[in-house]
Amino acid sequence: MQQLLDYIAILAFVVIYFLTSDIFIATAVLMVGVTVQLGAYWLLKKPIGNELKLTFWASIVFGGMTLIFRDETFIQWKPTIVNWLLALVLIGAHLITRTFLIQKMLGAVMVLPDNAWRALTYGWAAGFTIIGAVNLWVAYNFSMDTWVTFKFIGLLGLSLLMIVLTFVYLFAKGYLNEENLPDAKADAEGGQS
Repeated sequence: MQQLLDYIAILAFVVIYFLTSDIFIATAVLMVGVTVQLGAYWLLKKPIGNELKLTFWASIVFGGMTLIFRDETFIQWKPTIVNWLLALVLIGAHLITRTFLIQKMLGAVMVLPDNAWRALTYGWAAGFTIIGAVNLWVAYNFSMDTWVTFKFIGLLGLSLLMIVLTFVYLFAKGYLNEENLPDAKADAEGGQS
């Protein structure tokens, strides 16, 4: 059910856009969708992550500006701003507080040395930066239909590519083994006593 909640707003945006060919109606639906999404998380007492909060506020602010100024440029910039902010947060957290946010998210399932967390942090920051740039390239060089399709399929595909590249890195460095999995480590230590 959570996966449905995560994609319902963007799916509604795409469906309404292709049914109406009106980016402004689709933007209004997106704004309602992210509000419903946040409300559903709250009602279901599910934790509301920072990425969802960022997406919600970016959708409301940039969607609102799109509707007020009747200019689709604002909604087209939203994915770029969100991705670039995520990149800045990852790098800023490391540079300012010496915190690896990727480790905070994955530390319960992976035990890695700091140099690996650093590589993942900067790799993901680079990925978010590139995704933001590609979004602008598509927005400014292709039709609105192409951009809306890219927003749904392309951005999801690029995000999945980042996950695949993460696993490739972890595999190439030899980190995908039982030694780096906390549960396997605990089981091994518990079996020895």
